Amino acid sequence: MEPVFAIVVGLFFAVAVYLILSKFIIRVLLGVAILGNAVNLLLFTSGRLTREVPPVIGAGLSVPDAATANPLPQALILTAIVISFSFFAFLLVLSWRAIAGLKTDNTDRMRTAEPADEPAPPAGY
Repeated sequence: MEPVFAIVVGLFFAVAVYLILSKFIIRVLLGVAILGNAVNLLLFTSGRLTREVPPVIGAGLSVPDAATANPLPQALILTAIVISFSFFAFLLVLSWRAIAGLKTDNTDRMRTAEPADEPAPPAGY
C-alpha cells in the first residue's frame, strides 16, 4: 500500500506546484490547499500504515507487545491540519481583499506598484 500512497503524494505535490505557479489567485489558493493535503498524506505514510492497531501500551507493560501505529505522525498531522487551515483562511481573506480592491484575480493585471501606462525606469545611469 505504501507505493500507492507514494505515487498519490507525488501527484498531489506536482498538481500543487503547478497550481501555485499559476497567474490566477483562485488557482494559487487551490494549490495551497492541495499542498497541505499532500504534506498530510506524506506524514501519514511515513508513520507506517497499520490498520486497527491503536498506539496504546497495555497495562503492566513497558513496551507494546505487538506492532502498533506510530502516534507521532498522527500528532504531526493534526498540527499540520490546523496550521494549513489557518494559513488557507489568511490567504483567502488576503486574496478576497485584493480581488475586491483591484477588480481582477489575474496577477499580471495587479500592477498598482508598477502601472502599465507610466514609462519604464532607465536601464542604466
